[in-house]
Amino acid sequence: MHPESHFSAVQILWTLTFAAQLVLLVVLLGRDRARRFPWFSLSIVLMALRLLASRLLIGRMPTVTLSVIFIVMAGLSALVGALVILEMARNAFARLPRLTRLAGALGILLPALVALAAWGPWPARQTLTADSFLADMRLLQFGAQKLDMLTDMLTIELGILVLLLGRRFRAGWQSHTQRILVGLSTASAAQLAVQAIWQFVAKTAAPKSQIEYQHVLGLRDKLFNANGAVYVAVLIWWIACLWKDEPGTPLAAGKSSDGPNAPELAQASVD
Repeated sequence: MHPESHFSAVQILWTLTFAAQLVLLVVLLGRDRARRFPWFSLSIVLMALRLLASRLLIGRMPTVTLSVIFIVMAGLSALVGALVILEMARNAFARLPRLTRLAGALGILLPALVALAAWGPWPARQTLTADSFLADMRLLQFGAQKLDMLTDMLTIELGILVLLLGRRFRAGWQSHTQRILVGLSTASAAQLAVQAIWQFVAKTAAPKSQIEYQHVLGLRDKLFNANGAVYVAVLIWWIACLWKDEPGTPLAAGKSSDGPNAPELAQASVD
């Protein structure tokens, strides 16, 4: 007799995501990666806390209090996410002159701002200027959502730049910086794709029965679950990549000291 499984796709994804985040934090701290990537490490901590809070607090606190907690956490995560982009850019292009880095930052920021402005919906002006606690919370939530979208766009642009130019500045394929950005860009692309598809479905769908309405909701759940599965894959990618030392570091060179090409490996830069 086999026990019945009562786990839903959402529960399975929650468990896999939280477990992978904990393992990634162990790798970041145990392999001393958090010192080099403090904002990235903090972003993982915040995402894990938000995930844990969703399991422990929903249904156990008043709705208003719960909304405030999650909106504030979303705002903090959005700010840290923007700082992660600055951290990755600094690590990838630290050898460039300051004016060149500034020009490059403007070059990727302006297209992202234009795309963000064109990506609706935007709230009415009365909603943004309303003087009430609820309006303030809605404005904070809206700002966090838009900052997340802007960060996703910047992440994809920066990831492409690092893939194309990173090798010239010791941020090549085997570097932790580029591999973190590959994961960030993948997660950001999946997030934006899901948002775009769902907005299109929400605008065009016109369910005329309860069955059609449930079908639309089922499609939404499948989209969100697919996005969650991509994020789990990204977490596993980070765990595998960050566990290994970069070629050319003292630890990596020491592990290969018995090989015939040890002197060359010790002097090699990161490809």
